[in-house]
This record gives sequence, structure tokens and C-alpha cells, in this order.
Amino acid sequence: MSLKIRLARGGAKKRPFYSIVVADSRSPRDGRFIEKIGTYNPLLGKTNENRVQYDADRAKHWLDKGAKPSDRVARFFSVNGLVKWEHGDNPNKGKPGAKAQEREQEKKDKEEAAKAAAAEASAAPAEEAPAGEAGAEEEKAE
Repeated sequence: MSLKIRLARGGAKKRPFYSIVVADSRSPRDGRFIEKIGTYNPLLGKTNENRVQYDADRAKHWLDKGAKPSDRVARFFSVNGLVKWEHGDNPNKGKPGAKAQEREQEKKDKEEAAKAAAAEASAAPAEEAPAGEAGAEEEKAE
């Protein structure tokens, strides 16, 4: 039986309140648990000491028996040095999808083509007006 130390949700709709529990990993999130070892109230301020409360001795006891804390609970335990927690790093998660990358590449290609066309137009000598049109302008002036 593998044990997990995780959060079990309680509280009303849009008013979360969590219990830190030791449970069998196969049991549902808010279902049967072995022991309740603390609470977490996310509605309180981050500096409030009542935000996260747990029995460190019981947590250490269950960790020694092989219980694995969830990521959020490991973060709480790392404050007291019970568990070493490191921030996860997934650089690929922030990248756009394949379609978005294709659209971005098409946009860059169009911009480069427009810049090239503008460079050609500015580099080419200015064309003189054909003689027939110049004569027509002079006749209108008279």
C-alpha cells in the first residue's frame, strides 16, 4: 500500500478549506484517509501563521514510514525542513503550439518580403514620366 500526504478539500463553494491528510494513494481526494495531520486555509494572507498548520511530529512519522507528500504539501513541509522541495521547471510548457508557430513563421516571411520589396523600390532609379504625358500636362497649363 503506497501512502500519500495530500490535501483533502472541504469548505463551501468558492470558499476552499483543506485538510492535510495521510491516505492510501488509491483512495479519492476527499474520500477515506488514515489520519488528519493538519489544515490549510488559502483564504488567509500569506504571512498569517494560521494559513498552514500541521503536526510536524506526525508528518515526520509518516514520512519515515514511506509516505510521499504531494507537491503542494512538500512545499509546506520544506519550510520546516521535513522535505527538500524544488520548484519544477518545464520550459516547453510556455511555448506556443505547432499551429501558432506556423502562423508566426508565415507572418515573419511576409514582413521580410515586404521589406525586400521596399528596399528594391527605394534602390531602383526614379522613372521619368513618358514624353506623351509630359506634353499633355503642358497643353493643359496653357
